[in-house]
Amino acid sequence: MKKEAYRNEEEGGREDNGGEYSSEQQRQITESGSVTTKNHGHVIHCLTIIGQIEGHYILPSQNKTTKYEHVIPQIVAIEEDPQIDGLLMLLNTVGGDVEAGLALAELVAGMKKPTVSLVLGGGHSIGVPLAVAAKRSFIAESASMTIHPVRMNGLVLGIPQTLEYFQRMQDRITNFVIQNSNITRERFMTLAMNTQELVMDVGTVLDGPDAVDEGLIDSLGSLSDALDCLYRMIDQDKKKGKGKNTQSRKKSD
Repeated sequence: MKKEAYRNEEEGGREDNGGEYSSEQQRQITESGSVTTKNHGHVIHCLTIIGQIEGHYILPSQNKTTKYEHVIPQIVAIEEDPQIDGLLMLLNTVGGDVEAGLALAELVAGMKKPTVSLVLGGGHSIGVPLAVAAKRSFIAESASMTIHPVRMNGLVLGIPQTLEYFQRMQDRITNFVIQNSNITRERFMTLAMNTQELVMDVGTVLDGPDAVDEGLIDSLGSLSDALDCLYRMIDQDKKKGKGKNTQSRKKSD
């Protein structure tokens, strides 16, 4: 029985459970950590943001990374593909390159298609803007998010211009977060500049319920909750599209 199931998988036929086997889905998972699935007429693309977000510099090989130059084309392709109805973004990231993370967040926020994010494990640092970039955000009860000010490793020039640069970069992050969530600027900065919680750093760690209470994330939930929400958004989007088409036909008549 196992040999037969294995043979079917090799030939790209059916799995032993009778479902259609897709070699294309396996290729997507292997190469990009993403997959496009279809269920009950909903075609969604699942995109993962895992580990550390790699930006302009290559991280050590032992680091688990998400390369932003790989994700950017995927987001564009999802938005442009008429067969894909929506995006589910799964996050478990420690953060990473600020500008790379903001670039990804801006792309997701600018999508017209329904988008839902789900924080699993952690959505720390620049993972916060990514989590709130979706039209609807969820966080698992066991997950957490770290809010802290911009930092930089390595040689830093101790001049006023450097401090001003850090402040402007922090403003970019803060503005994006408050525009795409329900947290206020004052509360966000209070959490970021908290000196009473982290031993070796400045900031605040929020668990799932706290992130929702602060207005940073929309809802507590699991994978099924995020999918149900995305399906509803897709259905509403399709209804709006049908309504527009009906109005255009009436005008032409």
